[in-house]
Parts: sequence; structure tokens; C-alpha cells
Amino acid sequence: MIDTASPEVASFKLNTQCIENPSPSWNESHVDWNLTNNYSATPTLDGFVWTNAHDARNNHPPYHDINGIRTMGYYDSTDLNYYYFMASRFGTSDRWFAPVMSRTAPNREYLIAATSQGDVYPVGTNRADQSLLTATTIFQELQNAGITWKIYVNTENTPCASNPTPQCLLTLSYVQNFRWGQTIPTNYPSHLATMSQYFSDVQNGTLPQVAQIEPASAAGLDEHGSDTDQYPINIQLGANYVSSLINALMTSVSWKDSVFILTYDEPGGLYDHVAPHPAVSPDGIKPKDLQPGDICTTATGPDCDFTYTGYRLPLIVVSPYAILHYVSHTVMDTTAIPNFIEHRFGLPALTKRDAAQKTMAEFFNFNIPPWKVPPKPPAQITSGACYVNQLP
Repeated sequence: MIDTASPEVASFKLNTQCIENPSPSWNESHVDWNLTNNYSATPTLDGFVWTNAHDARNNHPPYHDINGIRTMGYYDSTDLNYYYFMASRFGTSDRWFAPVMSRTAPNREYLIAATSQGDVYPVGTNRADQSLLTATTIFQELQNAGITWKIYVNTENTPCASNPTPQCLLTLSYVQNFRWGQTIPTNYPSHLATMSQYFSDVQNGTLPQVAQIEPASAAGLDEHGSDTDQYPINIQLGANYVSSLINALMTSVSWKDSVFILTYDEPGGLYDHVAPHPAVSPDGIKPKDLQPGDICTTATGPDCDFTYTGYRLPLIVVSPYAILHYVSHTVMDTTAIPNFIEHRFGLPALTKRDAAQKTMAEFFNFNIPPWKVPPKPPAQITSGACYVNQLP
């Protein structure tokens, strides 16, 4: 497994705001866990450079970063000044994890339903995951309880820009992976909305009780690594887009009783020194759509089931009730968000995973709102260099 073409790399500050895509997928995450023994009970977290070098050399065409250097790069407050300001004023965490050691789709499914029902790949990847998920979603629980909800999507650079029908908007949300989600355009069409509707709802005080904002991926504003050199993704532009969402809320009539939770679905395959944490299997279903030759198809280990989280994620909790300058050290994954919603509205847990989460109440002081008057954050810098043909 040792690859002499992937030498050790020290961490370094990136100058470019655009990097070639690293990978958080199942195999890569398990090599990251322990390079020489993917099934070990001891995570050594020494496989990140290897996996990114391996993926770069096997990409078509190959990436420029064939040594996996990008995985050790980082940004600071001179690059992401808006995020640094908000995280240092409001609430954040150093033990906030993705739910699954895999890619975007299953992690988004955990956010929506606290399970992926055994999928580690997107629905439709192979014969084992052709069916839509039948799990109950948080939106389904909200609907049944009479709690208002809405999913906002960004239509820029999508067919929905000129055709914002509920049927089209559904294709921009991961709730489409659920059988119940497919009923939304017919049964609850007003619950799928564009970002222009979000800004209108914010200003008019007509936000639903619970809302989810999908990432602006097609617009190139989701801070994802660049899949091709032709279309580099600039993280500063993504952070600036996020600032427009939060700033609009903070300066509106909706601010007084709102909570905005900013996080990501998975960490992208960038290095972390903190290992995934033991977790509760949501429903006892084991990975069912692994590909031939995947890690955990011929052997087993503690990380071969849904009994570990994924790697850590950023988190910023923005609210007039958010405790000032707060850093949580409590282990949680993003199913703590449906858990928070369930506690707020008296709903049952979706699965054993969200039921096992610690409460997010520690981020708030609901008696005296510390941020009745919100702070004035700086404008996000957008002038950083963007290139992918070299590092740093």
C-alpha cells in the first residue's frame, strides 16, 4: 500500500482559492483511516496524501497534483475572513462530524432522514441501490405535525432557471432520493422554492418554521473541489454567497427568533488529525451497495459498518440566542440537526442515530438573547488567486 511516489507532505497555507478535487468517498476515507491496515481498530490518519495522489494519477485526464499535496493545504482568516469572523462571534465546534465515512449522497440522506438505509453510494450506482429510500424524512414528520417547512434551491446554471416548476426544483434537492420526496411536487408544491423566494421570505417575515437551503453547486458556489481544470471552483465566491444568505437574515425582521446552522455534508477528503468517532447504527442495516473490490467486501473491521461517523466538518451556529464566542467540544454528527428540530417541535426520532445525538441546546441561551442586535461582519474577500495547475 505504501506508494513512494507520494512522499510525506507538511501542512501549508494555500495561495490559490481553487484546488483539484480531493475525495471523501468510501475507499478513500477508509485508506485515510489507516494506510497500511484499512481494517485496523487503530486509526493512524496517514492515508490522505496517498489517496489524493492515487486519485489524481487515475483521473481522466490526470490532475496536476499527482503527489496529493493539496490534501495538506489550509486557509486562514486572510482568505476566509467572513467565516472566521462569524465562527469567533457565534457558536462553533471542534467535534462536529459527518455521519458517514463516504461521499455526499449518503451524508445528505443522513441529514434528511438520519439514515441512508445501507447506501454508501448515490442511489442508482449499482444493482444493490436502485430503489429510492423508504425511510421517514424530517420533512415528512414536520408535515404530519402541522409544522411549516420549505426547501430552497439555487437554480443558477440549471434548467430550472427558466422552468422553476416544483417538478424541476425537486431535481436540485437530495430529498428526491426518498420515495416520499417524490410526492412533494404534487402534494406540497409550495414547499420547494427558489433562492429569490428565500430572500423574499426573509425580508417579509414569512420564513417557514423549518427550512433547508441546498448548496449552489451548479452555480459553482458550493466550495467543492474542482472536478475539471476548465471550471475551477473558487471557495471565496462560495463564502461570499453564504454571507449573502446569513447577512440577509441578520438584517431582517426574521432575525429576532431565527437559528441559521451552517455546515457541510462531508469534509471533502482534506486532511484531519481527528479520527471519526464511534456512533450508533441507525437501523442495523449494513453497507449493501459496495462495489467489487471495495474496502470491506473481502474483510471486515470496526469502520466497515455505519457504527462510525465520518470525518469532522465546519459548523457555525448563527442566532440572536447563540452564546457568544462559544466552542463546543461535544461529539455530534449532522443528525444532531434533525434531533434539534425534533426536540423543538416535540417530534419522534427518525432512527437510533439521531436519537443518540447530544442536544444542540448547549449552543444557545434562550432566556437572554446575546445577539438581539446582530454584529456587522466584514465583506468576504473575493480577490484571491484562482488556479489549479500548481500549488500552493
